[in-house]
Amino acid sequence: MTSRSSALKDIEAYADLGGFVEELSRLVAYPTESQEPAARPELLRYLTEAAIPMLESMGFSCRILANPVEAGYPLLYAERIENPDFDTILTYGHGDVIRAQTDQWRQGLAPFKVIVEGDKAYGRGTADNKGQHLINFAALRAVIEARGSLGFNAKVILEMAEECGSPGLEALCSAHKDLLKADVLIASDGPRLHPDRPTLFTGSRGAVNFDLRVEYREGAHHSGNWGGLLKDAAIVLAHAIASIADRRGQIKVPEWRPTSLTPEIRKILQDCPVGGFDGPSVDTDWGEESLTPSERVFGWNSFVVLAQKSGIPEAPVNAISGWANAHCQLRYVVGTDPEDILPALRRYLDREGFEDVQILPAEWGTFHATRLDPAHPWVSRVAASVAETTGKKPVLLPNLAGSIPSKSFSDTLGLPTVWLPHSYPGCSQHAPDEHVLLPSNREALRMMTGLFWDIGEARPPPGNSTVR
Repeated sequence: MTSRSSALKDIEAYADLGGFVEELSRLVAYPTESQEPAARPELLRYLTEAAIPMLESMGFSCRILANPVEAGYPLLYAERIENPDFDTILTYGHGDVIRAQTDQWRQGLAPFKVIVEGDKAYGRGTADNKGQHLINFAALRAVIEARGSLGFNAKVILEMAEECGSPGLEALCSAHKDLLKADVLIASDGPRLHPDRPTLFTGSRGAVNFDLRVEYREGAHHSGNWGGLLKDAAIVLAHAIASIADRRGQIKVPEWRPTSLTPEIRKILQDCPVGGFDGPSVDTDWGEESLTPSERVFGWNSFVVLAQKSGIPEAPVNAISGWANAHCQLRYVVGTDPEDILPALRRYLDREGFEDVQILPAEWGTFHATRLDPAHPWVSRVAASVAETTGKKPVLLPNLAGSIPSKSFSDTLGLPTVWLPHSYPGCSQHAPDEHVLLPSNREALRMMTGLFWDIGEARPPPGNSTVR
């Protein structure tokens, strides 16, 4: 029987001889911008022309599932059932991408064409998330080809609306609990802590987007004739925002200050230093003063203003605008009541004298916070395999700093969730010049092949397995 080391050599050849970049190029070529209505046909085309043929060639049965909330965002379900007594692994990915921002990419690059420069492969979706689920699919294929079977059952859910807040995913999971029944979710999204450190995380921070808006009157009025007589919406809004967080960004809304940064979580985060990679320097004088940078981003909440406007910034005039608007976001960890986030802000602003400030929930962009106990047996099992393959102690994060739809799997399906990200913090995710590091992806291909091999290792020989 083919050995584990042979399977790893095969996946190394796939990376080294250009197979990975070739397949990634085919996936990236689909302009699956889920936030653009005109791109909706590309979402289904990605599933039917790219994902399904790849999975069917590996012995998976596939079917398109209608989105129960947004009809234009289909989902793909695939399964390879070898033996009902085997462990069943559910994996997840998303084939949609953020807006292309074509005119902002560096000269020589294009969002829907993979361009390799040195150890980087550029293209929209290379990091988020086409490259990541391709790595996992390729690793499954490598094990099947080497062993003749997986040695476990595999299920796949691939959605096409994650960049719009995953509308319909939770409802679909709720409606198809039996279909999606599994022992664990093992999936990939988000960045590693550092490019050269394999990383596991067991949940994610949640996110709530909302607008703060002040409206006093229609139109604008001459600043000379009316200055000092009319309330300035922009100034009122600026003071309201300043009341929410102080000058170093420390949150002042009591209900937004979490209770879940326990001594156990703080001990885990001691091994998770942030910064030191190709990206901006960490501002150590920003955020909760009593916490380390790692505790601030993985164990605490953060309030940010994503966009702000009053008047006509591109062509200002000498007039007092009657309105001001700020699009804001709270990233939050478990220990924060998601149902009370905006009501708590309303109570706080009223106490501070900002009854004039409206709070308008965003139509999309809400994720719930999740966190699996880092001591869970599946976490230990995955970590041991990763360490064996890479020769490195993997970073264990209690949750991703960003937000992903982990709640659909952890809460709705009741699964332990173990995430193994394959990108890195400097990948320009959600920005022009998105890219992946090919050496990190090569390690990820080996890591996932080793993991899938190990999960199926203590199983009956292939002759006792049947795929259905």
